[in-house]
Amino acid sequence: MAPVEAAEDVRDAILDAAEALLARHGFQKATMEALAQEVGIGKGSTYLHFESKEHVFLATVDRIVDRLLARAREVASSTDPASERLRRVLIDRVLFRFDSVRGYRQGLDGLLASLRPALLDRRLRYFEEEAEVIAGILRAGRAAGELAFDDDIETARALVLATNALLPYALSASELGRRADVARRAERIVQLLLQGLVSRDAPRARGTRRPATHRGDPR
Repeated sequence: MAPVEAAEDVRDAILDAAEALLARHGFQKATMEALAQEVGIGKGSTYLHFESKEHVFLATVDRIVDRLLARAREVASSTDPASERLRRVLIDRVLFRFDSVRGYRQGLDGLLASLRPALLDRRLRYFEEEAEVIAGILRAGRAAGELAFDDDIETARALVLATNALLPYALSASELGRRADVARRAERIVQLLLQGLVSRDAPRARGTRRPATHRGDPR
């Protein structure tokens, strides 16, 4: 890798190197020296940006979620029907994580077993931040008469929890299966979730359809 100079570029390069080493060797064999060699900087330079390799690898997870949240907020601010924005955010929270770690030989829990307490604390924060974005979509959908539910944040947390089973934490990407299969399962789960949220009195936006219902459903 070519040498990098700007502080932010160095930090990103270290995180890129950490992801590459996680995929090739796993957490235990990824030392600060190996990170420095991967980036093309001196070992001491890595400590200017991170206190330890533990901080480096936790920051890689933070970066994945930061990018995911940026995408979710962009979708949330769009003018699409609320149900479509929910569908995109919920499916993307699964597939974006899947794509981010698909090269890893183990799930994140296995790779970062020694960091599990810190990772679990972060995970709670990640899920809450995602729930806040989803709650915003829910509120907008209710105000427009598209969605019906009782409590926005609790409903958002339930949507997060319902799609967590497909996240590549305990399982590696290979154990979760092919991307197409994960996408199909995510679509099915989200379709079922949306059936319970779309208001029966909601006007249909041009070019959109309500979530499909089973034969015999009174809706």
